[in-house]
Amino acid sequence: MEIYKGTAIFPGIAIGKILFYQKNEYEIRQYLISNVKSELESFDQARLRVQEILYDLHEKNSSLSPSQASVFLDQAKLLDPGSFQRAVENMILSEKVNAAYAVMVTRDGLANTFRNLEEPVIVERLKNIREISDRLIDVLGGVSPKIDLGDEPVILVSDTLSPTEMMEMGKEKLLGVVTQSGSAVSHSAILAKTMGIPTLIGMEISGEWDGQEAILDGYTGTLYIHPDAELHKEYDIRRRADAKEQEELLKLRNAPDVTADGKKIGLFANTGNLDDLNSVLFYGAQGIGLLRSEFQYLGRENYPRENELFLAYKKIAETMGERPAIIRTADLGADKQAAYLDIPDEVNPIMGNRGIRLCLDRKKMFKAQLRAIYRASAYGNLALMYPMITSEEEMDEIEEIIREVKSGLKVKNIPFRNIRTGIMIETPAAVMISRELADRVDFLSLGTNDLTQYTLAMDRENPLLCEKYNDHHPAILRMIKMVIDAGHDAGCQVYICGELAADTALTDTFLRMGVDGLSVVPACILPVRKAIREANLQKGR
Repeated sequence: MEIYKGTAIFPGIAIGKILFYQKNEYEIRQYLISNVKSELESFDQARLRVQEILYDLHEKNSSLSPSQASVFLDQAKLLDPGSFQRAVENMILSEKVNAAYAVMVTRDGLANTFRNLEEPVIVERLKNIREISDRLIDVLGGVSPKIDLGDEPVILVSDTLSPTEMMEMGKEKLLGVVTQSGSAVSHSAILAKTMGIPTLIGMEISGEWDGQEAILDGYTGTLYIHPDAELHKEYDIRRRADAKEQEELLKLRNAPDVTADGKKIGLFANTGNLDDLNSVLFYGAQGIGLLRSEFQYLGRENYPRENELFLAYKKIAETMGERPAIIRTADLGADKQAAYLDIPDEVNPIMGNRGIRLCLDRKKMFKAQLRAIYRASAYGNLALMYPMITSEEEMDEIEEIIREVKSGLKVKNIPFRNIRTGIMIETPAAVMISRELADRVDFLSLGTNDLTQYTLAMDRENPLLCEKYNDHHPAILRMIKMVIDAGHDAGCQVYICGELAADTALTDTFLRMGVDGLSVVPACILPVRKAIREANLQKGR
């Protein structure tokens, strides 16, 4: 028996055979062609076929994770007439080589030219070009890059997996996932949590594992290869107990969120699309603590119209009834982009024109969303939250726009409510002026994902920083406490809505700090509810 350790991303136990996936590094045979026109037509047909495949993958996966599924649309757009297509066609014309070889050389040439650049936008674009090139080569008759999982579910082991690869495989074929690279807060890791797949990262892997029986422990971060009969029996029992524990957790669906000593806590859900509403209600969340509204802006050809936004928010309001639903205004920019937005390339988009900054630059877009939210407020208990606030001047500008929106609705006799407003605290600047910001709104909500990376000055998706990225850092915890105290001094409620909110190892700590509520992905509601109900804030005082 061999034992390996990694970092657990999502809990659970998987028992089954390993499928080792090594991305194809292949050389396409070069040969001269006699009919250039025919080869250009073959390339064009392959280009259109790959676009069809990508659009189909987007449609199939948009309900699971709209922001991740939008990657398929980004890749499809790279196959529109443009620089990549022209480079391939020019090579076919000038050198009279086969299309598959021209695609490979163009792909490798771009990778070589920009190999030393680390800007996230360029890195992401190169990754997308590699993926569409692999698909083109496949359609043109090259080696297929697709992962064939076979007929039985497997534990997939790979150096790295992109979100697009995970979505293409599908949850029903994956018992568990093990990767050598990646980070706990990467898009792939967050997608694994959404899919509910036990996942380990940061593990030295070997191709010799392929086809071997294994046990993946998503609680301890351990992978066992060739487990002996005794360990297999033990984990069989644990897996059944795990399933039983999930059944026990389901009994808490309608239980109140109250600590053992009687303190009521708000437990809300983070959502990314309308399909999440059923999960919010199924797990008994008190409401929506964070609705990522950018899902309506991604994966499309143009800006959504005001009425389209209104109908979506109206459905949310009506579905949630009197349960609150906090809509964060569009947090676009950085890694959340669409071609029609025409956001200029930035050297460091994570630190660039994103969130509220972009909205205030594009007031027409911002006003349309605000009007839609206020119109929908007449049908339920909606609230507004603004992302990436760093100054009171931004709030001055927002409040002026809100006055204009309300005035316009009144003139047209359109009913609306004076809804609650809040601010995302996700930068050190916002932490330091949180007392002043709290005077401007009804609640504050800590976005710990961005707050952590900005405070530590570490890209949360950089695999080289995986061991150094510490979201339990004392500075982060002190900042959270500062914001809770500042908010309460101003009579403001304070929530936590980042990934840390679902970390049950910190639930007791957050409750003792005085946080009013936690907002987590629907799948984490019941474990956090259990932790809340087991906490005794009087004990140990």
